[in-house]
Amino acid sequence: MDITPELLKAFKGRMHISHNGEDDDIEASLSFSIAYVKSKCGEFDITGETDLDIRAKELVLERTRYSYNDAVEYFEDNFQSDVLGLSLDIVFAKEGEIDEEV
Repeated sequence: MDITPELLKAFKGRMHISHNGEDDDIEASLSFSIAYVKSKCGEFDITGETDLDIRAKELVLERTRYSYNDAVEYFEDNFQSDVLGLSLDIVFAKEGEIDEEV
């Protein structure tokens, strides 16, 4: 999964990381986090500007933060309501699209 320079920059800015020595590891963690959020919540566009895309991106950044700090096992418990809420909203959004096409 291709990680955009903007996504990498957003994560590094959030974590106050100014060096480039960990970029490969951070990009891998971002990829894993995108895959995780998609598997739990459904499809989204990490570069998208919709409310759902922005919320999904936030979850990706938060999960990557947990991974970066070797605490990924705590992410699901701490963000369970956010993951569930986004998952339901993505499903409802898809159903709305399906209803409009019928």
